[in-house]
Amino acid sequence: MLAPVDPDVDAYIARSEKWPREIAALRPVLLSCGLSEEIKWGKPCYSHTDTNIVILQEMKDFLALMFFTGALLSDPAGVLEEQGPNSRAARRIRFTSVEEATRLAETVRSYVIEAVALRDSGAELPPPPELVLVDELRRRLDEDPALEAAFAALTPGRQREYNLYFSDAKKPETRAARIEKSIERILQGRGRRDR
Repeated sequence: MLAPVDPDVDAYIARSEKWPREIAALRPVLLSCGLSEEIKWGKPCYSHTDTNIVILQEMKDFLALMFFTGALLSDPAGVLEEQGPNSRAARRIRFTSVEEATRLAETVRSYVIEAVALRDSGAELPPPPELVLVDELRRRLDEDPALEAAFAALTPGRQREYNLYFSDAKKPETRAARIEKSIERILQGRGRRDR
């Protein structure tokens, strides 16, 4: 039995210029698992008892079905991949055709069922590894107790995002300049991309 469709998702598919047929092929598979659908973050998102399970993401070269806690899935078909090198929990399956979506429908269904069962069991990801701050940031925080307190008050994700941004620069001068430009945002309790 299919869960009810959301008219906002209908409208999303109608507007889609990249992967509408592939989304339309995957949608009944997701709804048949009892997931509810809605638009979140501008994309079709599917949840179980108010917990996000998967989201459809239209990329330039593929449609991604991203599992929010995909790292917990067993992946017997070997189709899950990391979102990127800094992704901890999310895993995705790529689709480039309706035929691929059709061929992987039962795999998707079994992975969704496993994801829901994991959610219902209370399974959680292991804690993230300890954040090792880039040297320039560590020194700057040691010099300024107010900045250190503001950085410590940020969510772990915001701390990690800043640290990745700073450490991504190859030269120490660039890292230091990025830190200086970010101080006001940190003191305001805002993440790099917060408005």
